[in-house]
Amino acid sequence: QVQLVESGGGLVQAGGSLSLSCVASGRTFGDYAMDWFRQAPRKKREFVAAITRSGGRTYYADSVKGRFTISRDDANNTVHLQMNSLKPEDTAVYYCAAPKDAQFVFTTVGGMGYWGKGTLVTVSS
Repeated sequence: QVQLVESGGGLVQAGGSLSLSCVASGRTFGDYAMDWFRQAPRKKREFVAAITRSGGRTYYADSVKGRFTISRDDANNTVHLQMNSLKPEDTAVYYCAAPKDAQFVFTTVGGMGYWGKGTLVTVSS
């Protein structure tokens, strides 16, 4: 089992920045690729970003490419999501997730085996 706890959400004006963190426990963090997803009101949960186990490769949804950065700190079992140039359409609950198969990167909800409870990001116009 992997337990995930997100933090860092809040209210920010459009054009501002926020940094989200997700602390993992339960299994060896370094064994897992890690993802961030988000779910806006009345919309399906969608992929935001992913990072490989080594941290050497990252993947982003087109809607956040160039604005968001995912990174990992294996010493502290933490994955981060730095969000810059935020837009009102980024408003959502952001979820940290780990895949069912630890070694591979997945970008779909179905590929995830573990989820945090989420942290709310609200971007005002």
